[in-house]
Amino acid sequence: MKAITMQQFLVRQPSFPEEQPTDIYYLKLSNRLLDITVGSHLLDELPDVLVQRAVLTVIGYYQDVIADGGVWRAFITETRRLYGRTLPFYTHGEDYIDYELNREDVRFIVWYAIAMSYEKMRMLSPESQLVKQVADMWYEELEARYDDAPEPEGYRVHQELEITNPADGQGLLKLANWLFMHNYLLTPAFALTLSHIMAEPGLAEQDNLPKLYERLEQAMMEDPTGPLALYLREWIYLILEGHLPPAPVAEESSAEKPHPYYEKFIAATDGRTIAFFNDYESLNRFFIDALGWSEGEEHLPQLKDAHDFIVMVNRQKGMLLAKDIARCVAAPFNPCYDSAYARTHAIELLTERGRCPHDLLERIWQEDWLPDAVFPGEYPDEERRIEAHRLVAENHDFIARCYLQQYYRGD
Repeated sequence: MKAITMQQFLVRQPSFPEEQPTDIYYLKLSNRLLDITVGSHLLDELPDVLVQRAVLTVIGYYQDVIADGGVWRAFITETRRLYGRTLPFYTHGEDYIDYELNREDVRFIVWYAIAMSYEKMRMLSPESQLVKQVADMWYEELEARYDDAPEPEGYRVHQELEITNPADGQGLLKLANWLFMHNYLLTPAFALTLSHIMAEPGLAEQDNLPKLYERLEQAMMEDPTGPLALYLREWIYLILEGHLPPAPVAEESSAEKPHPYYEKFIAATDGRTIAFFNDYESLNRFFIDALGWSEGEEHLPQLKDAHDFIVMVNRQKGMLLAKDIARCVAAPFNPCYDSAYARTHAIELLTERGRCPHDLLERIWQEDWLPDAVFPGEYPDEERRIEAHRLVAENHDFIARCYLQQYYRGD
């Protein structure tokens, strides 16, 4: 495997393209991690470029905690606010030191870097032995150098910046660009969104670079990113102020009449706001009989090849529909539920973009209707499977944020 070059390393640095005096130290350390990884054969399945990317991700974390660059601190701050614990998935002992090098942090970074970057391992369990072995190997190497490692120059990009100071405009813009496009923590989760952007017609062509840059600037302003799917403004506030930006003033609830479908829907379902259908024919019949759609027509014919359906109604928003996931949902009145199918596919509601609308996913978790959701793996007995589900259940909001991004937070 080729060594990581200075150019590859610098692209990840907040001072890019300028080289800092300490960069050579951290480049050498990056290649040391690369060498021991190649020797261990633990990541032989990954393409070389992804092994390099994973190494640079954990080195970015290492630089951040040594310099107290603010990004990891922001992540921990918001994780604790959201979930009441320090890290997704992993617990830690009393020897854990906030915002310094920790074994559990490295384990999270290893899982995140691989799962978000490599399609074949996208469903990698955070509890896999591979994650633990790689994290332990890298942690030991980093910990041995931690006390003597130089503070990475140029890494405290947030120092002395103020959000409300007009004179800091250029500095804030530089921070925003680095965070969104090159930061070790934010960019892995944005990888799938970026691939979708690059697949848009014409954007990948060399003579269309201005349009690509315009599209990326739009994404910076509009799309969430990072493991918590925060918007860029939220990340910047967390880094500079230690808290999220002020919430927008909520609009007063409207006293308008309910959506036209709402009363018809609940009248046809004995007051329920959710209904399940085994096939297109029964769904189409519901549209006609319950909602008063035209008799004798095949409504929404593009759904005819789907297997099963969930329809949910909201008093203000109206109706939403999801296909091919009803078999995963263990509602007591769902005739489509198939536990054998759900054991393999239920996790997809949390990890595949567009599979399940946000409002429906929230309802399913509120009702505890996804008991089969586990990361893929071998579960030799029911006790192991229950533990695997508990990991998903306790972290379901984080998993959805991390994997679904704008499909979860953008609704």
